Amino acid sequence: MGKFLSDFKDFAMKGNVVDMAVGVIIGGAFGKIVTSMVNDLLTPLISLATGGQRLDHLYIMLREGSKTEINEATGAAVDAVTFNYGLFIQNIIDFLIIAFCIFMAIRFIQKFKKKEEEAPAEPPAPTKEEVLLTEIRDLLAKGQANQK
Repeated sequence: MGKFLSDFKDFAMKGNVVDMAVGVIIGGAFGKIVTSMVNDLLTPLISLATGGQRLDHLYIMLREGSKTEINEATGAAVDAVTFNYGLFIQNIIDFLIIAFCIFMAIRFIQKFKKKEEEAPAEPPAPTKEEVLLTEIRDLLAKGQANQK
């Protein structure tokens, strides 16, 4: 059992798992922001184009509900059956906005990473062999200069 817990701890503490957890939390908060933007800012503007009716309220009635008709399985009144195409359109708009925002965030991050990569790297330090050969070359050059 100790090996199992140790393995689990190693797995859970790896950077990828922690990064993923942070991403999920930030993604949830980001989703709330985008949902608010759609519901509170864009949907009212779109409702102007649809004659003042919100997208999420658009539907086609397939069967009226009945308070007198009782569902035998649940014992409750039979609910109306509706084709909620407005909710579907609303969810597509939400998805497109979230996808666009994520696309823009990824582009920003990629540009930032490219700038870091473009920074000139320092040349690597010479190896011991290169240093030794340089010293020998310099001594030989000095010896030839002394002979002249």
